[in-house]
Amino acid sequence: MVEVSPEVLIVGGGVAGLRAALEAARFSRVVLINKERGNKSNSAYAQGGIAVALGSREDRQAHMADTLLAGRGLCRRKTVRILVDEGPRRVRELIRWGAEFDRSGRGFARAHEGAHSRRRILRARGDGIGAELTSTLLRAVQAHPRITVVHGRFTADLLVERGRCVGVWVLGRGGRRRALPAAAVVLATGGIGQVYLRTTNPPVATGDGIAMAYRAGALLEDLEFVQFHPTALAVAGAPTFLLSEAMRGEGAVLRTVKGEAFMARYDRRRELAPRDVVARAIWEEMMSSGADHVLLDVTARPRLWLRERFPLIARTCARYGIDIATTPIPVAPAAHFMIGGIKTDEFGATSLPGLYAVGETACTGVHGANRLASNSLLEGVVFGARTGRAAARYARSQGFIKPSSQRDDRATSRQDQGQFDDILANVRRLMWEGVGIIRSATSLGRALDGLRRYDWLCEAVYGDREGMEVQNIQLVATLIARAALRRRGSLGCHFRSDFPVKGRGWSRHVGVARSD
Repeated sequence: MVEVSPEVLIVGGGVAGLRAALEAARFSRVVLINKERGNKSNSAYAQGGIAVALGSREDRQAHMADTLLAGRGLCRRKTVRILVDEGPRRVRELIRWGAEFDRSGRGFARAHEGAHSRRRILRARGDGIGAELTSTLLRAVQAHPRITVVHGRFTADLLVERGRCVGVWVLGRGGRRRALPAAAVVLATGGIGQVYLRTTNPPVATGDGIAMAYRAGALLEDLEFVQFHPTALAVAGAPTFLLSEAMRGEGAVLRTVKGEAFMARYDRRRELAPRDVVARAIWEEMMSSGADHVLLDVTARPRLWLRERFPLIARTCARYGIDIATTPIPVAPAAHFMIGGIKTDEFGATSLPGLYAVGETACTGVHGANRLASNSLLEGVVFGARTGRAAARYARSQGFIKPSSQRDDRATSRQDQGQFDDILANVRRLMWEGVGIIRSATSLGRALDGLRRYDWLCEAVYGDREGMEVQNIQLVATLIARAALRRRGSLGCHFRSDFPVKGRGWSRHVGVARSD
């Protein structure tokens, strides 16, 4: 697969992984492994934009204040300061590398999204920011002489020797695991959306990085904070397609199925309230009406403007018979972003020496209890650069440890695909019903009881990607549910009907490791 062992091995090909690879390659040989062929990461599907304060210090202060407010007091101020202060440099770097942001006159077009106090969201291709940034970074990665990209290979587990991460196990032909040594490993594997019945995430988002890190003994944190996007397409036969928060920033109104605007009853900011507030408001309206959706109405905007501003959304809705210029769009919340993850410091280092994490699979503390819209891409480029540099320096200083084995000869298990499909359907249903937008001790207990029926998955060694992904989904689902049960209070996107206030000890972070 790879002729020479890399000094830095990066798992994942989204914005965070690509940016980490470019930075690490300034100092080291780098191999980037992507389990998919092509650009199918969460990053590539991002629609809204990248939040950045390109102006004065006062602009950066306002961005920091908005991030802290959205995070409900659980953000780590140090990493938020890094995000807003280093963000402008990283965005200008993207521009130098060829990223083309939408323009308005002689400057950049700036969008407004929920919980932002001003217009600071840079967009590209109307609603195609993710594709623009990932393609820009991928071109730079592919052109770099010290980076090797390997597509279509599944990373099964971390390779740990003498208390240090020294590489990964990769699934090879015939279902055998092959060791790929490295002096440092960076996990940039993205999100966990496939744990839930409804998600805006692509099929690749199966929580692999979090599961691998947990099995290896690394510390995880804040897993109870799963952000649900308020507006995903809710049409029979259609995918759970994200409808960007930028639509509400441009004047779209949320209405009941009877046509009544309702957000004023929940928050004075109405449609521009933070995501957790809007998602719960929609959920409440759905529960009270018995409907499986509400309506997102952008018909006040001209047709031509809509096609230029939201081309992907307009085309996708039209494919399912909805003309967004004349017809309100049926929407409902869906699992969107994992705020918690593998705990890291401000340089991406985890509790396991030699292991780094970045992007959605990491928990830097930037997002607190509720992510501010469009901060995730900024986090990817800012902490991607920091993590890549730190991993390369660690690799140079520590060198290689030769693994005791190059092959894993344990017998592998295989299950009927139909059985895997049934398990996945049950896990996703349990999580959606019990560990969703509104939780309680009763619903969480019921979900955990159901998930325990599949604990046997974690005892097996699987020789194919499907088996490993099911194993990872069940494990991550269980960890999320346990963390949600431990936080006896409501904060940000973690809301418990039996503890609707913050509760005692609300400011603590809920950590978990395999040794617990």
